[in-house]
Amino acid sequence: MSSVPAEQIPPLLLHMVPESADFIAEKYQMPAEAAVLTEDAVLELYEVLAECFTTPVLMPQLESPAPDVELLTRCWEFVEQIMDHSSQHVSGAVYFEVLEQLLNADGLVEAAWPYMKDRARSRTVRMLNFYGVLLPGINRR
Repeated sequence: MSSVPAEQIPPLLLHMVPESADFIAEKYQMPAEAAVLTEDAVLELYEVLAECFTTPVLMPQLESPAPDVELLTRCWEFVEQIMDHSSQHVSGAVYFEVLEQLLNADGLVEAAWPYMKDRARSRTVRMLNFYGVLLPGINRR
């Protein structure tokens, strides 16, 4: 289980993935450093992950023919830290707004796999099995 308090997750995102700053600032119409400290950033964690992390930062890197390895490594380290959070609000946000989004286009799970850490990989395999998606080298031998 993650020991990161829920209210520290938006600041953790900004710290670990500073590439999210412009998207956070735009969403909240204030500097990202201030926005991540607001109660709204915690209450709207699903939207923060979707609009400030997954869609604008993570997915373009996974879809890129020449992804930024260092950025992808940091992205998945962030996900790993909050993956198994004790709060269903947080764990649900990660599941629906990060992992499940990998199913939206062919090849995203495979592109993410080398950067994922153990807990994210385990949860992804469970998700793929639940949806009946078999991917060679991931959940199909």
